[in-house]
Order: sequence, then structure tokens, then C-alpha cells
Amino acid sequence: MKGFVFHGPGHSSWEDVPDPGLKDPTDAIVRVDTVTICGTDLHILKGDVPEVRPGMVLGHEAVGEIVETGADVRTVRPGDRVLVSCITACGRCSYCRKAMYGQCRGGGGWILGHLIEGTQAEYVRVPYADLSVHALPGTLDAKDAVLLADIFPTAYEVGVLNGQVRPGDTVAVVGAGPIGLAAIATARLFAPERIVVVDLAPARLEAARQLGADAVADAREDPEQLIADLTDGLGADVVIEAVGVPESFEMCTRMVRPGGHVANIGVHGRPATLHLEDLWIKNVTITTGLVDTHSTPTLLRMAAAGRLPTSQLVTHTFPLDLMEEAYDVFGRAADTGALKVVLGGEQHDVVALPAA
Repeated sequence: MKGFVFHGPGHSSWEDVPDPGLKDPTDAIVRVDTVTICGTDLHILKGDVPEVRPGMVLGHEAVGEIVETGADVRTVRPGDRVLVSCITACGRCSYCRKAMYGQCRGGGGWILGHLIEGTQAEYVRVPYADLSVHALPGTLDAKDAVLLADIFPTAYEVGVLNGQVRPGDTVAVVGAGPIGLAAIATARLFAPERIVVVDLAPARLEAARQLGADAVADAREDPEQLIADLTDGLGADVVIEAVGVPESFEMCTRMVRPGGHVANIGVHGRPATLHLEDLWIKNVTITTGLVDTHSTPTLLRMAAAGRLPTSQLVTHTFPLDLMEEAYDVFGRAADTGALKVVLGGEQHDVVALPAA
């Protein structure tokens, strides 16, 4: 089969890779129909995630069809159309028992495209399939469903829920990429008074407006003063960091009001300074997190009912074999205007898989 392989910082290609096979009785093999590219994949290509070794097939989000299952898989069977979650859950360890699947100690967590072969390929092996894939309603289009593998649960859980967004809050979202835009959409579910979005790209600020931002600000034009002006000098109740660079994180800590929350979503590859000399007295809560995807079933129901603006985030579509072009477009978002790129693979009538 073909897969998108990481060969070290700055080097990757769409190439022949071995077909996956069942390794454990809890595995499923999924024929990949639709994938997307995550900002985390760009961090991997830059070398920001050193755990990813050269030779790894990237990707941790997909929609596809079950073609084979291990003997212990009970909830899905060949022929089922499924969402492959970015997080794998063993279901037995102490973290999984608390629905903290991202911290799974039983061989799960974020492993696809990180520690094992990922989803940006024609087929993928998914461990612990009973808890790590979700059957899809027939009414949900694949290009919408694939956004629920990562960005919507990440924005909702790590940004909105960790930040404790409440009715009447002022919410600032720093970064209007896909995660930031999903944070706008899911923060609106809690009826904040206003959502203010900060970014460098005019096209992304316009997308933020279309998704419900009440005010937008260019990051180069003193957004901290805008927040102060809107809140009588107090700052935002909740600030969501959705970029992953030191400057944006430090900006977030300056925007938050006493007693407020900073919810970091961004993937950071460099140290940031934590100014405790200013923050220690302000009763500020700072949260970090890897998504647990405990909200995925709820978000799937909402998307099927038309309650989430998933399709508005998809700006470019490609066939699966144009993976390198899709990465180029997504990686140059400031020039191309890309928000989410979605790739759809060819349908195969026959699949040959190695024996378990």
C-alpha cells in the first residue's frame, strides 16, 4: 500500500509501505477513505516531536471502513463505516477508567502517527478498536466526520472545558487556525458575552468572524489593549492558546483577568517564560492537556444533527495520492488561505491482508 512517511525534519514522502496486519485480538484493520492533516503533523515535520522516529507513517485522523477485526473486537465488524479517533484507549488502566484516554498507560494514548504507523495511508491498524473507533451515522459526510477525530474534541475539551467557559464570559482565542476556529464554535455553546480572536492572517480573522467571533484583532496591533478596553481593564475570563509558540502563550497570560483561566492547546516545541512574578497574586489557573476524546460521541451526535459548523472549516480537498501537495498547501496557510485540507482515498473492491 501507499503511506505518507516521515524521514526526519524537513523530509517526507508518499511511498510504498508494508500492508498492516492484525497483531492483537483487539485490533481492527481500517481501509482509509478520508484523512486530514493536523497542525501537530507540521510540528512533527519540523522536528518538534522527537518521539516520532524516521520511517513512521504519519496521521492520526481518518474515516474509513472496517475490513478485518481481531477475535476480541465486539462493537464493530467488517463493512462498518467508522471514525478513527486520534486517541487510542485500552479501557482498563487507571487513566482510562477516569475517561482520561489521552494518558492511557495500557498501550494507548496518542500512538497513531506518533509511536505506531498512522492513518495517512491506504490502510491502518487500530489497536483497541472497541474504544478507539466510532461507528458513523449514515447521514454524516466523511469530510465533516473526519474533523471530529481530533480538532473538535481537542478544542472543546482542552480549550473550552478546561478553560471553564461560562455564560457571560469574555473569551479570547489566540490563534485562528483550525483548532482556534473549532474553539470559537464550541465556546459559543456556553453563551459567552463575547469572543475575541487574535491572529496574524486576515483570511483567518475573517473565518473567525464567520464562525461567530464578536471581535478580531491583528496580533501585531496590541490585542492586549483591545481586551482591556472591552473588559474595563480586567482582562478576559478565559484565554485559549491555540498557536504553540512562546510569544502567544506569554500574551495569553497577560490577557487573563484575576481569577481567570488560560487554557493551552498549542503544541510547543520551545520553552516559554512563565512570569510568576506577575501571576502569583492573580489567582490564575493555567491548564495544559492532550485531548482525551471522551466527548467524541456527543460531538458526533451534534454534527449529525447539524449543530457543528464542520464543513465551514474545510477549504481544500485532494485525492489521497496528492498527500505531498496537500501538505504544501496546508503548511503555507498564510499564502494559500488553507484552514483544513481533506484528502479522500480511492475505493478498493479487493483487499489482501497478511494472516494474523
